[in-house]
Amino acid sequence: MRILLDECAPRPLKREFADYDIRTVVEMGWSGKKNGELLQLMRQEGFTVLLTTDQNLRYQQNLVQAGVAVVVLVATSNKLSDLLPLVPDTRDALNTITLGEVIEVGGS
Repeated sequence: MRILLDECAPRPLKREFADYDIRTVVEMGWSGKKNGELLQLMRQEGFTVLLTTDQNLRYQQNLVQAGVAVVVLVATSNKLSDLLPLVPDTRDALNTITLGEVIEVGGS
């Protein structure tokens, strides 16, 4: 499983998933790419999961057709301190997610 950390999420969040094959949008040189193009690049580079805080992505893109899965982190902000409590549930989601699926973590 290759994971891409979206640029709307803080880059230090990557450290919490160091045991996964994870890269950031910035590391890949894909900053500023629109979602459709980003999903296409992900597929071309073998990424299977997008880790994001963008709650609208599922309504803007056909994720089944894109061939990737999405984990959406839902917190009061996209600050690292608000996202860190979601890490255990995010890890659980990563263990069960399938291509084309969207799992929201948090927000309850």
